[in-house]
Amino acid sequence: MFHLIWYVLIGLISGVIAKSVMHVHMTLFWTIVVGIIGSIIGGCVTHMLFRPKNDRYHPAGLIFSTLGAIAIIYVCYRLKIHFPEI
Repeated sequence: MFHLIWYVLIGLISGVIAKSVMHVHMTLFWTIVVGIIGSIIGGCVTHMLFRPKNDRYHPAGLIFSTLGAIAIIYVCYRLKIHFPEI
């Protein structure tokens, strides 16, 4: 149960950072969704490039989650996909 709460929390933090960097207005729900998907993409890239020393924690998690969320927002912008605004 705490893993789901952790995913939502990291998704929210990385989504907020990504939408403020990209200057996009979207609802809180879509901010969390973009952050979680960015976390999945960032986690895949991180684990392919750098193997964690222990299985519980990877220090670049939030950084690559934010970069993944920025990449998703950029791709959606290039494909003219708009998120619901406030």
